[in-house]
Amino acid sequence: MAQEQVNVKTPPEYVSLQFQLAGLGSRATAQIIDYTIIAIVEIILLLLIIFSGINDFILFDEGIGYAIAFYLIITLLLQFGYFIFLEYFWSGRTIGKRMLNIRVIQENGHNITFLSSIIRNFLRVVDMLPFGYLVGMIMIFSHQKHKRLGDLTAGTIVVHERANKSNRLSPLEKYIQKKNLQKEELAIDAFHLKQFTNKDWRLLSTYCSRLPDIKQEERTELTRQIADILLPKIESEVASLHRSDEDILLLLYLHLKEEWEF
Repeated sequence: MAQEQVNVKTPPEYVSLQFQLAGLGSRATAQIIDYTIIAIVEIILLLLIIFSGINDFILFDEGIGYAIAFYLIITLLLQFGYFIFLEYFWSGRTIGKRMLNIRVIQENGHNITFLSSIIRNFLRVVDMLPFGYLVGMIMIFSHQKHKRLGDLTAGTIVVHERANKSNRLSPLEKYIQKKNLQKEELAIDAFHLKQFTNKDWRLLSTYCSRLPDIKQEERTELTRQIADILLPKIESEVASLHRSDEDILLLLYLHLKEEWEF
């Protein structure tokens, strides 16, 4: 199937963005990878239950029942939790989606919300009917935006990542490279990254894009103002980082760029 384009307007600015829809082939492959990972984890869990100390009491019928119940609860949580939490905290990606270079976003172009992730993934139960994901495959193949039932209900679409086709570095990228900044210097987990809003990203990206061109005295004052707004949100993460506020803001920019620039 030919890959199709979809145009969305992002509120509140109503900026028009174009995305390439992910078709049945790439989505199915990502799904196979994800379920293979889940299956491996479930097998490991089962082996741990069988060969761990729990086998001391499963000789009794009641013990066997508890072991089975425990395994079923954990696997059920894994089946849904894997997709829900990875898609939310990893900006619409699972391991399979990341390998196939696709991701889930809201129809308005924004990152998937936690509620949308819950809705679309709990409806996998219906998309899997009657067997082999048949309902989901038929929906993806026939819908003009390649949506399965979960996407229709949650208001999401699955798109290909937008690759940077230019090999030329921007002035900001050259500036960051000159300062020898590496994103890994600032350790921020996904939970703390979620504290930053789209408004924070726009403020930070505007500041960073201006850095290479503004004078030192203006840069110092502007950096102080931006740092006072943004850095308190990650105060514990930057406490031990021996970098200037400007450097820390640039490192934060590198983290948020992956989350929001898309």
